Amino acid sequence: MTEPRSSGGGRVLTVAAWTVLVLGLWLWGREITDVRPGGGAGQAGAMAPAGLPAAHAPLGPALPKRVDVPSMGIRAPLIPRGLDGDGAIEPPPFDRPGTVGWWGGGTRPGEAGAALLVGHVDTASKPAVFYGLSTAKPGDKVRVARTDGTVAEFTVEDVQVYERRSFDAHKAYGPKVPGRAELRLVTCGGTYDKAAEEYTANVVVSAYLTGTARS
Repeated sequence: MTEPRSSGGGRVLTVAAWTVLVLGLWLWGREITDVRPGGGAGQAGAMAPAGLPAAHAPLGPALPKRVDVPSMGIRAPLIPRGLDGDGAIEPPPFDRPGTVGWWGGGTRPGEAGAALLVGHVDTASKPAVFYGLSTAKPGDKVRVARTDGTVAEFTVEDVQVYERRSFDAHKAYGPKVPGRAELRLVTCGGTYDKAAEEYTANVVVSAYLTGTARS
C-alpha cells in the first residue's frame, strides 16, 4: 500500500480528482450508503469480522460534528457538504485543510448504512487532515461526536487503495453488511502525477459501529 504524500508541486487535491473520488455517489444514489427499508438492524450485533468486536446496533438520528482517530492524532471538525454541478461532493474548503467533509445527503454516522467522510491529503505546503489515512489498521478506533451528545465509536475493519482507472463506487462505498452502521473515510493516495496534477488512487478506510459513549 502506498502512503499518500505531499504533491511537492504545490497543488491541493484537484477538482478532477474529487470528481472521480466521489462521483459514484451521484451515479448510484442513496442505494450505496443507505440501508434499505426493513434492513434488519437487529442483525448487526452478530456481524463482526474475525478477531474484531461485535457490531453495535445502529443509533438514532443525529448530526455529526467532530471526528477523532486517536491512532493518527486526528481531531477534526466535520462540516456537511453537498453535490456540485457535476454531481460530485464539494470538498472541504481548500483553506481549511484540517476540516473533514461529511456527505450531508447520505447516511449520518451512527445510523444504519454507510456514512461518507472525505478529507484532503495535503496542501501546497504541508500534509492535510487525512495525510496518514493509509496507515490505518484493522482494530483502530474512529470516534464521531454527534449533536445529541453521543459519540459513535467505530472500529476499522479494512483499508483499501483503489486505482482511479478502475474505481468501483459500489464496492468502495456500499455497505459491507446490510443493517450495520458503517463509516468510510476517503482521501487520495497512490502516487502524485505531476503532469495530470492529480493522484493515481483513492484510499478508503472502512469501519463499523462497535460502541457508544457520551461527549
